Amino acid sequence: MSLFIGLMSGTSLDGVDGVLVDFWAGAARTLASSHVPYPDALREELLALQATSENELEREALAANRVAAVYAQCVEHVLAKTDIKPADVRAVGAHGQTIRHRPELGFTWQSLNGALLAELCGIDVIADFRSRDVAAGGQGAPLVPAAHHALFGQEGKTRVLANLGGIANISVLHPDGHVTGFDTGPGNVLMDEWIGRYLGRPYDEDGAWAGGGTVIPALLAAMLSEPYFAAPPPKSTGRDLFHADWLQRHVLNHLNAAPQDVMATLTRLTAVTLATGIRQQAPATEIVYLCGGGAHNGTLMRMLANELGSHVEVTTTDALGVAPTLVEALCWAWLAFRFDAREPGNLPSVTGAQGPRILGALYPR
Repeated sequence: MSLFIGLMSGTSLDGVDGVLVDFWAGAARTLASSHVPYPDALREELLALQATSENELEREALAANRVAAVYAQCVEHVLAKTDIKPADVRAVGAHGQTIRHRPELGFTWQSLNGALLAELCGIDVIADFRSRDVAAGGQGAPLVPAAHHALFGQEGKTRVLANLGGIANISVLHPDGHVTGFDTGPGNVLMDEWIGRYLGRPYDEDGAWAGGGTVIPALLAAMLSEPYFAAPPPKSTGRDLFHADWLQRHVLNHLNAAPQDVMATLTRLTAVTLATGIRQQAPATEIVYLCGGGAHNGTLMRMLANELGSHVEVTTTDALGVAPTLVEALCWAWLAFRFDAREPGNLPSVTGAQGPRILGALYPR
């Protein structure tokens, strides 16, 4: 057995997904998984740390310790579902919580005390995967296309995987083995912000609220004028751009709009930008596999299918044997597996880095 744990906490700030994977004989077999939500106070602090604030250096360090504690809890829950002991696990691949992503300035920052996580788990921890790609001139994101290619690629077929986390990104697995991909724009981040503001809910379950609204064409057009959408790849984004203030600036011109109609428009924004990226990168694709929390948003799936047309099937990674909410954690386990083998984990064709790089920093147990 070649056991690795992948831990992922994304832009949605809902908590940590963990998965135990056996990478044996070239295959990836998922043995157990778990999700541990962030405590409300930690989520609020991580959200506050997305922007410049008072005493943020100390506050971020303390938050990084708390993130490590939640990550360790997730590891404990995953292992408790098996008879596997910490000493049997080769390494934990831990993403950390992104609080700044500024590759144009030469840095990206994922909050996590990797040393503390190793201490709490008694397992080698590999973290800080994005920084090496940024140091090599890349975007540091998305990193999942390399794992998508290794885990889901099929020779002779075009496959598109669309990850709908807080930010949406696509991986295009071309028939010849070539891989392209980039962040298309907001996934759930603006929708979550809006429904939290008006209904006090963390997300729009199955897209039910958006499904009862009507898209506002002028608002959609204004949001689509954001220069990021027209910029060519490689490109990546996050809450540094798509945040509450960005949303508020656009909504100010539509103060009489019904909140439910704004929600419908935000959902269409994600569908349109995702579909545009897919058409640009894979115009001949016949099937798109969705993963991430947004894969459970029925309204978003229908809007995306409508944008792509009847010749493209829109389904989820369940069809590939992996639950949509586990795909990213699985990718981080794969990145840890690559680091352990001292093999590159990035794709310069995706991130724009100067070349393949071994990603991650090791915190021995």
